[in-house]
Amino acid sequence: MRSSNPVFSRRGFSRDNGYAGFNTAPQAGGAAVGTQGNPYAQGNPHAQPGAGNPYAQNPYAQQDLQYGAPPQAPAGTDRMTMDDVVMRSAMTLGTVVVGAVLAWALLPVSSSSYGLAIGAAIIAFVLAIVQSFKRKASPALILSYAAFEGVFLGVISEMFNTRWSGAPFQAVLGTMAVTGATLLIYKAGWIRVTARYARIGMAIAIAFVLVMAVNLLLVAFGVAEDGGLRSMGPLGAIVGIIAIVLGAFFLTLDFKQIQDGIAYGAPREESWLAAFGLTLTLVWIYIEMLRLVAIFSGDD
Repeated sequence: MRSSNPVFSRRGFSRDNGYAGFNTAPQAGGAAVGTQGNPYAQGNPHAQPGAGNPYAQNPYAQQDLQYGAPPQAPAGTDRMTMDDVVMRSAMTLGTVVVGAVLAWALLPVSSSSYGLAIGAAIIAFVLAIVQSFKRKASPALILSYAAFEGVFLGVISEMFNTRWSGAPFQAVLGTMAVTGATLLIYKAGWIRVTARYARIGMAIAIAFVLVMAVNLLLVAFGVAEDGGLRSMGPLGAIVGIIAIVLGAFFLTLDFKQIQDGIAYGAPREESWLAAFGLTLTLVWIYIEMLRLVAIFSGDD
């Protein structure tokens, strides 16, 4: 399975990246995938065919071994840990917050600031695409993305706050609530991230993005009025709720990828990709939550 985040799908915790234990299903000759020529496999009993792997005989192991309970990789200073992920995530999200606060404080609401926000969003999008297609994480690129994304969020948050007082604060609380609830449900085992779960969820997500793209074109050409499906009415609220649910789905994929990356001994640099992926998802949820708060606040 490839994560919904382009970060994870290009490199990192996918089943074909060749890190120890990421794909240890036996091949026809008895060798385990990911053990030959892998510096992490040497001396790792879990990297041997079937050794310590309860899923080695599972018929789905070759399709997606990562959805089982992974064996713990031996400790090493060059391997990703939860502390690494937390620290990099704090740095990336902190950069977003700093950029947003500065934009809010220094850029008054006006047509020029709106244009600046659009420009910052485009730059952030380009940087995200570039990082997604790089083979290795680039901290400078990721932090630059976070800074421009922060400028965009700061400007639009101030605009929403001008019309709907307190909307950004409520959106932040809502984003935290969705993230915390999703993590709690994931850790409790109420959601099992399987290949089938990921395929169905991604199919829905792709369909949603395509429908939103068509809606944008219809609005741009004047076919749909008042934003179409993204209106500030009941229909827009329903679409917003669906988008937030999809954001929670993306979070479960991110959590699973991080869990497997730590368990299977991914290189420490992958923690930057984990932070980047989480930031992308949290920005998605915040923007949708901001719109939803505005819709429920009405035109007051």
